[in-house]
Amino acid sequence: MTIKPLAQDHTVLYESPSPDDLYLGSPGLARLPNGRLVATFDFFGPGTDQLPEPRMWRTFTNTYHQGKVFVSDDHGQSWTHKVDFPFLHARPFAAGNSLYVLGLCNDLYIMGSHDGGETWTDPQPLTGYLEWTGAASNMHYANGCVYLAIEKRLDRGVQGWQVANIAPVVLRGRVSDDLTKPENWTFASDLVFMDVVNNDDLNHIGVPFLEADRQKMTYPAPKRGMAPIGWLETQVVQIVDPDHYWFDPSGRTLHLWARAHTGGTGYAAIAKVVEQGDQPGTGAMTTMLEAAPSGKSIVYVPCPGGQMKFHILYDEPSRLYWLLSTQTTNSTIRAERLPDNRYGLPNNERRRLALHFSANMMDWCFAGLVAVGESEKEARHYASMVIDGDDLHVLSRSGDTRAHDAHNGNLITFHTISQFRHLIY
Repeated sequence: MTIKPLAQDHTVLYESPSPDDLYLGSPGLARLPNGRLVATFDFFGPGTDQLPEPRMWRTFTNTYHQGKVFVSDDHGQSWTHKVDFPFLHARPFAAGNSLYVLGLCNDLYIMGSHDGGETWTDPQPLTGYLEWTGAASNMHYANGCVYLAIEKRLDRGVQGWQVANIAPVVLRGRVSDDLTKPENWTFASDLVFMDVVNNDDLNHIGVPFLEADRQKMTYPAPKRGMAPIGWLETQVVQIVDPDHYWFDPSGRTLHLWARAHTGGTGYAAIAKVVEQGDQPGTGAMTTMLEAAPSGKSIVYVPCPGGQMKFHILYDEPSRLYWLLSTQTTNSTIRAERLPDNRYGLPNNERRRLALHFSANMMDWCFAGLVAVGESEKEARHYASMVIDGDDLHVLSRSGDTRAHDAHNGNLITFHTISQFRHLIY
């Protein structure tokens, strides 16, 4: 039996004018109450030094960055460019009668629109802290507030790809407030991965899968580096089933589901945030590890595609969580035997985008392949999604045969899964 992808056909929202050195990333997607779709993405790579204003220099990457906002009023069939912004890792979201785009370039930045994306405020810094990182992760709405997670990088002496020294931080803002003002946001406390997880304490689950040092890169094969294990690109979810072990009847607990860098596949990393106020949506927010019913601390949970950036949505009509993630087909091949056209480590395959659903965030049912690239360069990954009535729209960081490699793609593609709830079984 051959599985037919659910949304192989797509619209190219944007194409890089220079695939060799100007790459496209961070696809973000939102839907406004009037049905308008809002898409964001950004440029990265050495070619960014040729970008016109507005652009901003990021110290951590030593490159310029710029993003774009597009809108669609016909469910994604056509798109109109509205504005450029000088930051990256952005996501669009609606709050009250306003539309916002929040991202980072050194500090966190946010800009707002009060007319559905036609005109925009200037980007405003939010924190004064200069070591933020992230992705176009999800938004959670509850208690008259919007919640999102983005990562803070703290100094722990880590070398190479720094995901061990990351703290996922939840931001909370009231949807009725002007969220371009820093004082209208509340930030959760920091929880740095390497402060609470030690490689030597992890037994019997195969994490890390490849040999990993706590401070520096190791190399299972030449030019294929294994960074210290960590977490990144965090999603915010809330357990709503009263029969779930982790359900909080007070409504003051949020859970964090993050990409788990372990050198293997099949796991996400989790934590939780508890609001300290008397009512949900108020008070300080404290980040901590979750515990299994046994009382043991838990960091790793089953998650198809948890080794790569994924996206989670809760759908109230189906009362299910939907997971959009990358499917890997051969993560156990020896690193030295990988073909030259495979990017990174064995678990870093990026051309198969898959959809799953779950009632509890732990047990996942395969709903189908969303889209598949025909070659390694033709990636379909780092995608975001939004529900539009009975349809599920997907915005993917993609490539064709002209892409630089699987990581550094040249396309942003838009896909639609019609009647997606019919996939439930």
